[in-house]
Amino acid sequence: MTTTEQPATEQTAPAPHHRRGPAKGVQSVKFSFFRLSQEARRLPETERAALGEALTDLLDQSTQAMLTRAYSTVGTRADVELVLWQVHDDLQVITDWHEALRRSPLGAWLEEPHSYLSMTMRSQYNNDLHEGTEKRERLRLDGGVDQYLFVYPMAKTRPWYALPAEERQRMMDEHIAIGHKYHSIKINTTYSYGLDDQEFVVAFEGDNPGEFLALVRELRDSEASAYTLFDTPMFTCRRLGLGDVAPLLGLGSGDRAGTAE
Repeated sequence: MTTTEQPATEQTAPAPHHRRGPAKGVQSVKFSFFRLSQEARRLPETERAALGEALTDLLDQSTQAMLTRAYSTVGTRADVELVLWQVHDDLQVITDWHEALRRSPLGAWLEEPHSYLSMTMRSQYNNDLHEGTEKRERLRLDGGVDQYLFVYPMAKTRPWYALPAEERQRMMDEHIAIGHKYHSIKINTTYSYGLDDQEFVVAFEGDNPGEFLALVRELRDSEASAYTLFDTPMFTCRRLGLGDVAPLLGLGSGDRAGTAE
């Protein structure tokens, strides 16, 4: 699908907890998609519990270091089970955490079929339907709190970039107007030029998957959608408390479930 290349509501996310230096404006963003190997599920209960404790400790460390959200794709995707959305002003904080995950006892049992790296930046398109355009360089203030997250990588065709700027703005005006009709759907658009295979990572949030379906269906008819090169795979994700992650994977008793962050 095609989407607006700017947040639907111009608000900014609070800066995550910083270990290094002040905020620099632009944020690094990582969407990681995991699944637990079937062999790990066959381990004795005590070994699975130990892996669960290691995972929970790692998630606690992620929460202390950066903005961290967890989601389940169980029942919506066959290839992944867990999504982590991590944000920090310093990309090294994110990569250091993933190195620690690989070195942990859990590293041998977790697979990562999909991974998307991006950063926030100011949109080149004007959005007269929303205020606060000067704050577009950071993620939404109210992000990561809705029941569902809909996320996918995206790229435009080369002919899109060959169009005059005013022609692209005209088509984006239509696109933005469609999105504005669905007030309860929030959008977070981040950029991957030169960082990853896609050009954008788009994350919609909402409590009603049916409303998101209706939005996507209407966007398909927009003129700008003809210039989408790819916008798959698409992931429908249900929000988890971080204490629910280990039990989701069969690695814990759930006695810590409900920890939101």
